[in-house]
Amino acid sequence: MFFAKFSANSSLESLKKAHSNRHLLLSGLILASSLSACSTVQEDPTANWSPNKLYKEAKDEAASGGLDKAITLYDKLEGRAAGTPLAQQAQLERAYAQYKNGEPTKALETVDRFIKLNPASPALDYALYLKGTITFNDKLGILGNLSQTDLSERDQKAARESFIAYKELVTRFPDSKYSTDAKKRLNYIVNSLAQYEVHVANYYYSRKAYIAAINRAQQAITDFQEAPALEEAMLIIVKSYDAMGMTDLRNDATRVLEKSFPNSASAKEAKGTKSWWKLW
Repeated sequence: MFFAKFSANSSLESLKKAHSNRHLLLSGLILASSLSACSTVQEDPTANWSPNKLYKEAKDEAASGGLDKAITLYDKLEGRAAGTPLAQQAQLERAYAQYKNGEPTKALETVDRFIKLNPASPALDYALYLKGTITFNDKLGILGNLSQTDLSERDQKAARESFIAYKELVTRFPDSKYSTDAKKRLNYIVNSLAQYEVHVANYYYSRKAYIAAINRAQQAITDFQEAPALEEAMLIIVKSYDAMGMTDLRNDATRVLEKSFPNSASAKEAKGTKSWWKLW
């Protein structure tokens, strides 16, 4: 009986000891793993940099083409100098770096956040100019063929966003050093968008979709007053009404065209237009 009890107690002690050893071993492995992980974490070389040093390094990286590094540094600077003019500057320059780095969506997000958080910033005019520039496409006037309609629609949307930003800039800050260029870009956008609408109206006219042609031409006239393409838009309306035999509307449209563009080639063409049933 004593022997049996002793054996049981002895076995229990052995189990406790084995469990303790395993616990110590597991703890040692966890500690070793933690130390190993700590040893592989790279220290941030910019940890002790002043905001001014961060800004200088970011500028240097951007100037030398290291846009990815510059963006990272501007991001760190914005966090460390939060609430200061330098942080605002970092945010704007990060947006510009993202734009130049081929990341327009991120650039727009950054500049939109700046505008929202800093509505009274003295750099707001530049922020609006940058926003317009990010979505500006200087190849809008080179219209693709009609099989690229979807692409043209996307370009049109971006152009309208660019127009809104530039328009706000020249309206709110007419004396800004960025307003002169913004006005030139506004004219370009207006002319390009008007030409695009006329381009589509002509396409509908060539397909004998006269109502669609009239609607598109009228849209151009409504949205883009004084654009050079409006003369052609009015002529499309005249020709479409004529093709449908709607004499009164054709004559009304002709009078508007002659009044708006007197002695123009389009006015002369419209005046000489005859309905298909009036061949004599």
